[in-house]
Amino acid sequence: MTSLPPGVALKAFAEIDSTNEEARRLGEAGEAGPVWITAEVQTAGRGRRGRAWASPSGNFMGTLFLRPQCSPRKAAELSFVAAVAVHDAVDGLLPPTLRPELKLKWPNDLLHGGRKLAGILLESSGIAGAELAWLAIGMGINLAQHPDNVEFPATSLAALGVPGVAPAQALERLAAAFDARLRQWRDVRGFAAIREAWLARAAGLGGPITVRLADETFEGTFEGLAPDGALEVRLPSGTLRQVSAGDVFFRAPSL
Repeated sequence: MTSLPPGVALKAFAEIDSTNEEARRLGEAGEAGPVWITAEVQTAGRGRRGRAWASPSGNFMGTLFLRPQCSPRKAAELSFVAAVAVHDAVDGLLPPTLRPELKLKWPNDLLHGGRKLAGILLESSGIAGAELAWLAIGMGINLAQHPDNVEFPATSLAALGVPGVAPAQALERLAAAFDARLRQWRDVRGFAAIREAWLARAAGLGGPITVRLADETFEGTFEGLAPDGALEVRLPSGTLRQVSAGDVFFRAPSL
């Protein structure tokens, strides 16, 4: 039986359209949460900006349903809480020799050796400026398999030489890690402590990056995170630009 933190429920499915979609249904039905929703197979998994998310059996696919009782702006910080928690969980599954290459990529991907190992997708319901009705934090970890021929190269624990990690094992570690980081976020220092933890695990910090927005692509140096989690990019002109939503690609330093 899967062990979860006190007060946290579990809904496990053999097959479902999407664990985030089930979270939406729970929210509309008045579920109080928190609830972890997992599936062995997703038939309509999705990533950021509506992209398809490969959901083969053997990988971890899950969503944490919450009613965080905060504004949408504050709830956005939970993307970083989730990212640090996913890092904590996967770090505990790796042998010490593989841990140094485990990094976080803005806004919410986990990389190993520059390849995507896990992804996070937040979806919610609420009115801007008012308290969020509910929040779904979807998380996918490539345990047994990973996609090939994708824009950003991927990997899996099995490909890294760590086979046999069951989704239930990953869930136990992830649920415990998220519970600990959620309590840290709610503590006195709040998001500042999470931001520091994220930056300590950041990929490409101080190096050249390309940022792709919906209507623009530009280059600069990854300088850090703003206090609200926005990406800080130093442009060639010297101007510091903040980005709240976009895709980041790493570039090799100029010779």
